Amino acid sequence: MPFNSTPLSIPTHAELSEAYFVECDKQDSLASFRGLFELADGLIYLNGNSLGVLPTAAKTRMQEVISTEWGTGLIRSWNTHSWINLPQRIGGKLAKIVGAKEHEVIVCDSTSINLFKLAAAAIKLNPGRTKIVTEPGNFPTDLYILNGVKNFIGQQIEIVTVPSHEITQHIDSDTALVCLTHVHYKSGTMLDMAAITKAAHDQGALMMWDLSHSTGAVPVDLNKAHADLAVGCGYKYLNGGPGAPAFLYVAEQHIEKLQQPLTGWFGHANAFAMSDDYEAASGIEKTLCGTTPVIAASALEVGVDIMCQVNFAQLREKSLSLSEHFIKLMEPLCEKYGFELATPLEPSQRGSQVSYKHSEGYAIMQALIHQNIIGDFRAPEILRFGFAPLYVQFIDLWNTVQALDTIMRNETWNRPEFKTRSKVT
Repeated sequence: MPFNSTPLSIPTHAELSEAYFVECDKQDSLASFRGLFELADGLIYLNGNSLGVLPTAAKTRMQEVISTEWGTGLIRSWNTHSWINLPQRIGGKLAKIVGAKEHEVIVCDSTSINLFKLAAAAIKLNPGRTKIVTEPGNFPTDLYILNGVKNFIGQQIEIVTVPSHEITQHIDSDTALVCLTHVHYKSGTMLDMAAITKAAHDQGALMMWDLSHSTGAVPVDLNKAHADLAVGCGYKYLNGGPGAPAFLYVAEQHIEKLQQPLTGWFGHANAFAMSDDYEAASGIEKTLCGTTPVIAASALEVGVDIMCQVNFAQLREKSLSLSEHFIKLMEPLCEKYGFELATPLEPSQRGSQVSYKHSEGYAIMQALIHQNIIGDFRAPEILRFGFAPLYVQFIDLWNTVQALDTIMRNETWNRPEFKTRSKVT
């Protein structure tokens, strides 16, 4: 049958039909998760790689936090409802999702702030080395933050950007840190975490991974890959809500010596001693900075709790099946309308999204969104289709490609309202 078989063993394009995709959904072992999310009738949501869908339970949890814990408990809730332990508690749950020990992961701040903290700390952990290696076209905040670290520490730090397939050739004895995104935000390309980490370690460099586009979408095992550091966001596949807190990971062997630069009071060994002198906490808590955003963190915990119930082998199987079927469905449109696949054909190199290049990508995506099919666009010409396996259905693929074919055939995208760019694209 279509889904329970090997996910890459799919029919030819001519054999695909609406009935086929309906049958795929009947066999979907993850189908029950869709009911845990708020999805309007008729909506096709292929943008979970940018902002995840609202878990229904988050509404109840938010009401509880606001009305009871904050509204009635007030400041007492830092103790009575254990607000003070939210970063560690959610971090411990996330550790299971990213293949780490509970005391190696903590929820705090934003991805950008965590990148700064850990990149600066990595330079201190690797004294005498002056080079940070990354790739061009990485997610902008990664490059901006790394250059911010360089400017903050001093011009002796060199940022070297090379294409990801050439990264290992540029890691040398001067390299302090290699910083890469596990799944690329535009193309959906997934890098070999274990192989690149080993290449960094062979030269004495530390390895930091940005997991923002992979956590909750593909299996991640930081300990097995021997990664040193990692960061990730909470609002994509983890469904933590817009602006949800991020998380960071520090491998056990680095925690004691790690010195992070943003020495805020929550990272103090005894925050409520109110001492004038800073003394770092002994564990992963030393990476904390300011007060935990309790409401946002509580919403994130709901999404994390759902993800902790997932069998990641099944998640990966469905993800690959979704993306492979979508690529197959899109083949005629590539020939007729000039779409160019930007995502690797090799399944092992693919995250949980499929991207296409088209010179009118923005207008085409706006025309799709007008039909209640929500993907997204990344400049200058990338249309992104994200497949969050917990709630995307196989029939969504069929309906999306049918709608896209109609838009292209009728040139619906060529309307002025679809070409006017909003501030957020």
